[in-house]
Amino acid sequence: MAEHEKQMEADSSQEDKVLPSLPSYSFMIPKKEINMVPDMAKWKCSQAYADYIGFILTLNGGVKGKKLTCEYKISEPIEKLVALLNTLDCWIDETPPEEQPSRFGNKAFRTWYNKLDQEAENLVATVIPHQLCAAAPEVAVYLKESVGNPTRIDYGTGHEAAFAAFLCCLCKIGVLQVDDQMAIVFKVFSRYLEVMRKLQKTYRMEPAGSQGVWGLDDFQFLPFIWGSAQLIDHPTLEPRHFLAEKVVSDNHKDYMFLECILFITQMKTGPFAEHSNQLWNISAVPSWAKVNQGLIRMYKAECLEKFPVIQHFKFGSLLSIHPVKS
Repeated sequence: MAEHEKQMEADSSQEDKVLPSLPSYSFMIPKKEINMVPDMAKWKCSQAYADYIGFILTLNGGVKGKKLTCEYKISEPIEKLVALLNTLDCWIDETPPEEQPSRFGNKAFRTWYNKLDQEAENLVATVIPHQLCAAAPEVAVYLKESVGNPTRIDYGTGHEAAFAAFLCCLCKIGVLQVDDQMAIVFKVFSRYLEVMRKLQKTYRMEPAGSQGVWGLDDFQFLPFIWGSAQLIDHPTLEPRHFLAEKVVSDNHKDYMFLECILFITQMKTGPFAEHSNQLWNISAVPSWAKVNQGLIRMYKAECLEKFPVIQHFKFGSLLSIHPVKS
């Protein structure tokens, strides 16, 4: 009997390690706080900004020099997140595009989105343990924000940022751990990308906002950052090589950056230098380390510091608008 009690104590202390108590969070529904351009100063000084950029850079370090196909730990929460994304994928199959006169922005996306809107909290509840169920309504908001806008039927880097924020929240409440880093990028984010590309193709979604000359591609940014980190110190592949069709077709299953290039070339016609000028310019950078540093600077300047992107970001207890604690 004493042995059994000891085992139960050991189990519960193990659980405490896995699921830290969260006295500092009184969960809340995240809301908009950036309503005018001057509010951007609040965002850049906020705990949310520090946590978000810290999360992006931690994952950047975690995948440096690693292939998508290498071995890494796949925890139960990672498997549950992939199952959640598989559900979203199935809903696309169940919601075919409608017949409509305009080629872009198929209204069936709204039907698909309404399903997510209704089910998001239940989906999140499948990923987080029962004792953290109070966090589900807060975390679910970021999931709903991560798939595109149902009014405009568009998708862009702000929606992508919401998915990264969703994963960041799961780290903050202890569902995802430090040793999940590679799986977060290679397993979960890769699956998210596949589902978003399927949404974009199925419902002919518009790119959110005018990308202007800085846009890497019409929809994503983070896979180029993490994808370039994977290629740092590669023995043979240099930035100039991603313009070669054979290099992309031979290596895209190992490297997220090349996977993105493949998708662009499948979706766009004409000379690469014309349809993807920024990427064309990047091919002239001498090393992947320099590409990676440059993309991080560009992401901050062109996504995180742009009012049209950040005005839609929502703040709660986990990603707080309050000034960063030094």
